[in-house]
Amino acid sequence: MITLSKIEPADLPFLYQWENDAAAWADGSNHNPLSRQDLREYIASTTGDIFRDGQLRLVLRNALADNRVVTFGCLDLFDLDPRNRRAAVGIYVAPQFRGRGWAVGALAELDSYAFHFLHLRLLYAIVSRANYASAGMFGSAGYTPSALLPHWTLEADAEVWYKLRPEDGKDE
Repeated sequence: MITLSKIEPADLPFLYQWENDAAAWADGSNHNPLSRQDLREYIASTTGDIFRDGQLRLVLRNALADNRVVTFGCLDLFDLDPRNRRAAVGIYVAPQFRGRGWAVGALAELDSYAFHFLHLRLLYAIVSRANYASAGMFGSAGYTPSALLPHWTLEADAEVWYKLRPEDGKDE
């Protein structure tokens, strides 16, 4: 069972590893190493309230059949626009846990939380055209590609993928 949880001090070793994964920097907003102190300060300062902080980081865990709980990544809601009830989504899955479908399950949990508890009506992600795995994951999670962003990064163009709250209907 996949769960989303607020970041806590015990998550520091995971965050330190994930934030310093240089292979992921081209697809994210971090372009430099972060120290443990940087991350301690971030954990201490975040309230876990997206409306107060303007962003929300959630840690991804999966309870396995043998009762072990695996911490496998994190999800970010950011670029919150409360008036239009939308936010951007970012996801990181540790390399050793990729390809298991857990990210799609985590996005389903996030969608439910964002749409039914936070009352957002639209989630979106900007995905590099070179990141086939991420595009496939968002597609499998029910997101729709909608716009091309030429030369978005030095490496590649990007696409905007979005998902509407189900009660807001399908696109025409």
